[in-house]
Amino acid sequence: MLISRYTQRVPKLWNATIETHRAAVRDAILDATVALVAERGLRAVTMAHIASRAGIGRATLYKYFADAEAILRAWHEREMTGHLAEIAAIAEAPGDPADRLAAVLERYAASAHAGRGGHDAELAALLHRDEQVAAARHRLRRLLANLIAEAAAAGVVRDDIPPGELAAYCLGALAAAGELSSRAALRRLVTVTLSGLHP
Repeated sequence: MLISRYTQRVPKLWNATIETHRAAVRDAILDATVALVAERGLRAVTMAHIASRAGIGRATLYKYFADAEAILRAWHEREMTGHLAEIAAIAEAPGDPADRLAAVLERYAASAHAGRGGHDAELAALLHRDEQVAAARHRLRRLLANLIAEAAAAGVVRDDIPPGELAAYCLGALAAAGELSSRAALRRLVTVTLSGLHP
């Protein structure tokens, strides 16, 4: 009886260990690739460079990704998923909808500011034409529209314009965050954007 219980547990533990290891290797590959692209530029990075920086063999690398472009897309997806999760947590937290709306816009602006500065034009063109970007933007717009509708119902946001249009306005206005050079300018941009939502 004791032996059969033990053998039932081993595969689950083994699978968890393998999955943890795979996730760690995948993250190391993504981080190594982005660091190399930042140092050398998109065209100068090879799979051999990536394997060496990640501390794995090329054969192992090819088990995870076919080429550097696939790695960069996976990195970008990881970044977008993380940012969306943070924004969703802020938007869906309890509390005053006006405060949550301001916090969401600040977080989005900070992400736009940090992200744009880190990509050269070629890398940005590669990453931002992906279908995943359009899907993430649609999800963000829907999340923001729901929060705006909640704030409008509370009387703190204008209700003469549909929430979806106001969400599009916010995202369009905050796209300028990538062009700003300071946190103070970022805060001013968020303040100006919020002023357009006032009743």
